[in-house]
Amino acid sequence: MKRITAGFLGCGGIGCGVWDLLQDMQGVIAHREGLYIEVKRILVRDKDKKREATIPRGLFTTDAAELLNDPEISVILEFMGGEQPALDYLCQALEAGKTVVTANKMAVALGWHRLFAAAQQGGGGLYFEAAVCGAIPVIRTLQNSLQGNRVEALMGIVNGTTNYILSQMAESGRDYDEVLAEAQALGLAEPDPASDVDGFDATYKLSVLSSLAFHARVPYGTIHREGIGGISALDVAYARDLGYTLKLLAIAKRDSDSIDVRVHPALVPDRHPLASVRGAFNAVFIHGSAAGDMMLYGRGAGSAPTAGAVVSDLVYAAKQSHHPIPSFEHREELPPHLRMEDNWRCAFYLRFEALNQPGVLGHIATRLGEHQVSIEAVVQRHTEGNERVPIVILTHQAREKDLRAALKALDPAVAQARGVLRIEGQQ
Repeated sequence: MKRITAGFLGCGGIGCGVWDLLQDMQGVIAHREGLYIEVKRILVRDKDKKREATIPRGLFTTDAAELLNDPEISVILEFMGGEQPALDYLCQALEAGKTVVTANKMAVALGWHRLFAAAQQGGGGLYFEAAVCGAIPVIRTLQNSLQGNRVEALMGIVNGTTNYILSQMAESGRDYDEVLAEAQALGLAEPDPASDVDGFDATYKLSVLSSLAFHARVPYGTIHREGIGGISALDVAYARDLGYTLKLLAIAKRDSDSIDVRVHPALVPDRHPLASVRGAFNAVFIHGSAAGDMMLYGRGAGSAPTAGAVVSDLVYAAKQSHHPIPSFEHREELPPHLRMEDNWRCAFYLRFEALNQPGVLGHIATRLGEHQVSIEAVVQRHTEGNERVPIVILTHQAREKDLRAALKALDPAVAQARGVLRIEGQQ
């Protein structure tokens, strides 16, 4: 029986979930995997704080050195969250030859180059399945299951809070502010929801996923990011009537030496698998050169699903005689052989507020056509007696900069764009 002595950095909801799962699964893991896992020390800020798990108080310490400098502790499990001091602690552990299992997407996304340099120096392993999409084994899939593929595209719903909000807006017709308040009351959104609704959380995760997918470091700061705060219930309703569902998508595409990596709201056709992902669930849709299309789906957050991913990584790491490290250069910036695309090509949904008179649609179509944007469909709903009316246009695929130039060229006295959304996932 192999004995593993571990230490926890942090003991909030996820840490307590890992503790409970280890107690519950101890006999199963010993029988099935030949491993006995003991937790020796747990770093906390307050030893007396009431916690969700029943943990012997003697395991708690407020001194990180008691874990990082203890030669008996061979594995560090980290649940502190945030970039610092977690990143520094993880690097110290790795440099000392300890293996690290972390659920911290921010530390991995921002400190990738430091973490892997420390892992190579110390010889320990770095495992971070729980950092992205909770229980969904997307990290292991990208690292271990797609070696016979070039990943050409990845598109995912990787934030459960925003997916819940957009799902509720579509199903109930309510405005963003009302649904956000409900999500906060239910504990699905933080009192300060910016990390989720402004797209930061999804961008950290996409940095990790796209780096593994494209076998090159894609730094967080190079990724285009937009949130869902400006989404109108009217646009959600129009999209639903047209056969589309609105999602906050994490998108990564590669074409030769050009990569397109971005987080923003987008419409997906109702027939696309991602359109059916409702509530707080996550899903990642991957296209491989040999495998074709596949989708991984499940619970992307919560203490129990995330704890399951942590324990899975812990068991996997304990059975390795040599810890794998992605073979690409772990540099701080985008590697010089890749170029970040900033003029994306996709179809667009456009909602205009326009004068209720003849010739307006022609004016809009002319300005779009002058900038190489062609129209696929038009929905025009006149309201008798109203001076201005809505016009909704779906375009064929066009370049982002061409579309923006066309909208800028419109006469604002005739028509103004009130809703602009990208469309992804079309076949």
